[in-house]
Amino acid sequence: MSKYACSDTECGMAVADLKCGICNVALEHVLIEKDDGSSVGVAQCPKGCGKIKSPMCCGSDMNPI
Repeated sequence: MSKYACSDTECGMAVADLKCGICNVALEHVLIEKDDGSSVGVAQCPKGCGKIKSPMCCGSDMNPI
């Protein structure tokens, strides 16, 4: 199950229980390596329905917790 917290420690926002809208299964946090060697976090359906960019808060990517 994906859980994310805002990277701004003063904010305190967090999200949990992100689910796939197709199969209703909890999304999982994974890192995808880009062509330039850097990586990006996504929330991905473990059944292969798809993936989305990890959530953002306060203008930055939220951190998986």
